[in-house]
Amino acid sequence: MRFLALFFVALSATPLSTAHNIVLPRDASAETYAAIALARALPNSPSGGYAPAPVNCPSTRPTIRSASSLSQNETAWLEVRRNKTVAPMISWLNRMNISGFDATSYINGISNNATALPNIGIAISGGGYRALMNGAGFLAAADNRTSNSTNKGQIGGLLQATTYLAGLSGGGWLVGSLYSNNFTTVEALRDGSSTSSIWQFQNSIFEGPDKGGIQILSTAEYFDTINNEVDAKNNAGFNTTITDYWGRALSYQLINDTNGGPAYTFSSIALADNFINGETPFPVLVADERSPNTVIVALNSTVYEFNPFEMGSWDPTTYAFAPTRYLGSNFSAGVLPDNETCIAGFDQAGFVMGTSSTLFNQFLLQINSTGLPSFLTTIFTNILTDIGEANDDIADYDPNPFYQFNNATNRNANTKQLTLVDGGEDGQNVPLYPLIQPYRGVDVIFAIDSSADTTFFWPNGTSLVATYERSLNATIENGTAFPSIPDQNTFINLGLNSRPTMFGCDPTNMTALGPIVVYIPNAPYITQSNVSTFDPAYNTTQRNAIIENGYDVATMGNGTIDADWPTCMACAVISRSLYKTNTTVPAACTTCFSKYCWNGDLNSTTPSGNYSPNYLLTELNIRSGASSFGISGSGLTLALLAALILA
Repeated sequence: MRFLALFFVALSATPLSTAHNIVLPRDASAETYAAIALARALPNSPSGGYAPAPVNCPSTRPTIRSASSLSQNETAWLEVRRNKTVAPMISWLNRMNISGFDATSYINGISNNATALPNIGIAISGGGYRALMNGAGFLAAADNRTSNSTNKGQIGGLLQATTYLAGLSGGGWLVGSLYSNNFTTVEALRDGSSTSSIWQFQNSIFEGPDKGGIQILSTAEYFDTINNEVDAKNNAGFNTTITDYWGRALSYQLINDTNGGPAYTFSSIALADNFINGETPFPVLVADERSPNTVIVALNSTVYEFNPFEMGSWDPTTYAFAPTRYLGSNFSAGVLPDNETCIAGFDQAGFVMGTSSTLFNQFLLQINSTGLPSFLTTIFTNILTDIGEANDDIADYDPNPFYQFNNATNRNANTKQLTLVDGGEDGQNVPLYPLIQPYRGVDVIFAIDSSADTTFFWPNGTSLVATYERSLNATIENGTAFPSIPDQNTFINLGLNSRPTMFGCDPTNMTALGPIVVYIPNAPYITQSNVSTFDPAYNTTQRNAIIENGYDVATMGNGTIDADWPTCMACAVISRSLYKTNTTVPAACTTCFSKYCWNGDLNSTTPSGNYSPNYLLTELNIRSGASSFGISGSGLTLALLAALILA
């Protein structure tokens, strides 16, 4: 694994941006600092560190279950959470002001009917820090704890009414960071404190955290600490790959604890009081299965999800779930043999977030479009190919919890190794997969898309197209229903990727009742938020500006682009409920749907030139030290990396 250490040390040598002392005029309150100080998940790894370790098995030994229903844990939790969404939903709908609609009477009248009560999901796409920051802007806008988020033109409270919150890759960093820090606020994570390295993106993970202007560790000590932690896992008998290093480095920025909380586990979310009491949405992260010794991840590859209770797949291939807490245990044919001990701590929070964001394979696949000189392209193609062939660019779930389970369909039934990669490698960069499962019955999905589909890193609907095409594949769709989606050229030609668009507004046009999808693509309201997925550092000014831009994307510039947008969001939320209860659609909603629903028109001609949208509001006057084209701007760093690895 020496080359992995060289990988990180080399990348630390040349920072891609410099920190500025300019900050947006939005000071943190005493309550914000208190929130971040209290932000703690449960560091409950039995080893006290990063390595998994044996624990006493519960009296009923853990097993693998079929994906033929929701888990008992999720079902019981939903009963609590759905009740907790009623009051926030009423408050939010009333503030969204749907003319002629009595939200209080309507929601109270169906509050005991889980099928009729609007079931809301939010999906935050992948895209590295770009996705984290843009997604953070949306969640800040949707959170009634955010300053001024319940004023006119704002949408604060939507998050409190939401049942499911899914993230993938950079969006998974956002979701994982929120929950690892006690479901604190975006404001608290953004503003941090003098003793916290949380969300301090000006210090690249290849450099190490900086607290209060004093480096807590030298870069060499920082990497030595990470290396020792990963070695401890390896010495405990578990295979390690580059994802272990990646996840540990990310954790320093995402988990507010010493050394990035090496003992924090993803399953510990289920032990937090706010989760037990149904005060937060249900978090889900997504990853793809990639067969050993392969590079391409096909659209019909098996998709896996991680939630606080379980890890597994709804796909008819694996079609099974394992208890997240006991990943690392040596399951066989669905049971843990009597001679095998229970293992805990394998689901370390940073490792799970890293599993959903293994970008190394994507770098290999996209390297010809990075703008690197040809000699560096050749060098890095060779390096990354070697890493891939050694299966070091994956997250290794060994022992495979689904070994000898569902043998007739499970592609990994006969191998002890389950290899997972970035959840967007199959093209589904918005994590819609867990939210369209029939057992969950989600009615509306807010799809926050920060994908880099175009030359200049803007989305063009590719992820929605992929999920739609997968829903038409009888061998893999497994009963999922998804609305019709146009091609990518139509997204650009009709401007569907520059403003919110709703898909599936008319449920009678769907063969099976699926959710209405509210597509909210990244767009330049006040700043160029189309930074490269591979940019590893952002000064505070740029970070805050992109988060604020994401807030404007969510609210359409606080209602300045369209004062009716909050009302239209509310109409999308109640749409399926109105259909199920045979309630007349308010006239205000009919107007909204005429404005925002895709009407089926197509324009599939190839757009002229490269897509480069104009500002929707006045550009924020900031001076950024981080390049929007991080790969081509880092030639010296990459050359040094190549020299070190090849030496």
